[in-house]
Amino acid sequence: MNTVAVVDYGMGNLRSVVKALEYVAPAGTRVQLSDCPETVLRADRVVFPGQGAAYDCMQALTQRGLDEVIREVVRQRPFLGICMGMQVLLEHSEENGGVDCLGIFPGYVRRFTERPRQANEARLKIPHMGWNTVTQCGPHPLWAGIAQAAHFYFVHSYYADPGAAQLSAATSDYPQPFCCALAQENIFALQCHPEKSAQPGLTLLRNFMCWDGTR
Repeated sequence: MNTVAVVDYGMGNLRSVVKALEYVAPAGTRVQLSDCPETVLRADRVVFPGQGAAYDCMQALTQRGLDEVIREVVRQRPFLGICMGMQVLLEHSEENGGVDCLGIFPGYVRRFTERPRQANEARLKIPHMGWNTVTQCGPHPLWAGIAQAAHFYFVHSYYADPGAAQLSAATSDYPQPFCCALAQENIFALQCHPEKSAQPGLTLLRNFMCWDGTR
């Protein structure tokens, strides 16, 4: 039986991610929500979702011994990061006065600035919340069947600023372009919430469930 571990570190509505994965899972696949390092290490695929603050996320991961588990599984098997599960893959976040993260990808997590969209419009609202288009930077197995500029659902005040341009798998605009997906080898991570993004999100999750971690 194929297994998918959803990393449970006590933050965010993880049940919605589990339900979406179960909905698209191929026959014979078991989806497990777990905070047990051994369970995560044994899984064939790993999903790392979450909401909240970077400091709290890193504290919770460290307390459960899941920080080193994530560093281990990203070397070995298909891995999907969602929202906070994308941001803390980078080296450092500006949130909470500055937080060192997992350092799997080079780069930083930065706060949106409250600048106008245009000179005659209201200031930008933070957090960035609601539907927005996603522009794919190039082909990837997880984009299969998803139209360019498809709409996904976002809720965030900080965004990824990767240290290498080739890591960016997609961008969105708020109001300037920002990186909203990262990809390297067997790792794919995105800022938006596929479990809340209707058909494009379910398609991405279905693609992940069949992905062998290669491009």
